[in-house]
Amino acid sequence: MRHNKKFNHLGRTSSHRKAMLSNMAASLILHKRIITTLAKGKALRVFVEPIITRSKTDSTHSRRMVFRYLQNKYAVTELFREVAVKVADRPGGYTRIIKLGTRLGDNAEMCMIELVDFNENLLEAKAPAKAKTTRRRSTKKSSEPAKVEGKAAEPKADKEVKSTEEPKAEAPEATEDTTEENKDKE
Repeated sequence: MRHNKKFNHLGRTSSHRKAMLSNMAASLILHKRIITTLAKGKALRVFVEPIITRSKTDSTHSRRMVFRYLQNKYAVTELFREVAVKVADRPGGYTRIIKLGTRLGDNAEMCMIELVDFNENLLEAKAPAKAKTTRRRSTKKSSEPAKVEGKAAEPKADKEVKSTEEPKAEAPEATEDTTEENKDKE
């Protein structure tokens, strides 16, 4: 019986699946971001997050346990030197999966899986957001009466109506003045 055995086998044998996840985890740690299918990305997240949690304690035992999964000494060094330092205060959720749509060849759902603390674009975008501490209602300039030549201006809707009417009224006057000036000159 296979009660409560719900992980994705990814259509591979056990040894092939373990080798593939090990290679993908090493690539994720070295490059901080990889593009893969959604099913592999979800399987990789389950595989790599306990490894990153184990890297928070830098001991010989934890390094050997991580090397047992990754089988890449450069990835282990990178994990304990750089990644573990950045995720030291994070209680979990070290990876982020962003869906990218479907692949052209076989219509497989693609995703980008990345380490959360290494995306500089999102980290920079969050910094200005913290500066805003109060929430206020924005005041619209059109609803407030503005002073024009010492008088209170009328609301914007009335100005638009007048502005469309006034040029028509001024245009004939301007033409009459010019015609009178032309008659005087002659």
